[in-house]
Amino acid sequence: MGMSAPLPPARFTRAMFDALPDDGRRHEIIDGEHHVTPSPGRRHQLVVVELLAALHAWLRANPVGQVIVAPWDLDLADDTIVQPDIVVLPRSAGDGTPLLVIEVLSASTASRDRIVKRPRYQRAGIAEYWIVDAESRLVERWRPEDERPEIITATLRWHPVRATAALEIALAPIFDLVSSADDER
Repeated sequence: MGMSAPLPPARFTRAMFDALPDDGRRHEIIDGEHHVTPSPGRRHQLVVVELLAALHAWLRANPVGQVIVAPWDLDLADDTIVQPDIVVLPRSAGDGTPLLVIEVLSASTASRDRIVKRPRYQRAGIAEYWIVDAESRLVERWRPEDERPEIITATLRWHPVRATAALEIALAPIFDLVSSADDER
């Protein structure tokens, strides 16, 4: 009779998370549940780079926050540590709640980003959460109080508190770039 595999712990904590091996994959815990995500594909990363470049340039002219790109652990609670694709943190050290969290969908993460992470980000009070769906050529914008997203297909406009100007990102050029790229690694 063979030995059965050990059962995973009922709830992962920060200590358990920190003890995981560094295997090059994205590990997250969301409400105590461990999730592992494979490396993103080329199309996913092209979207991340385009959004990161726009945010970085805008934040230099409007220094309300700092942009961080994955892999980077965002601690929302002892049992919730996520690695969003892009995070904008406020410049003031007193408030660690992100101004913006962005997830770019891929086949392996779409349901987790929409169904599991979204309500967790809303509960954490993150001002805006963008779900970028390059295949459908749209961005879902979620705020903490939203029951349904705002769907944006043309120009994404972001105007955080204390910013003197709004960031505007034309989505078509980004989605055109991505649709013309193959997704080979």
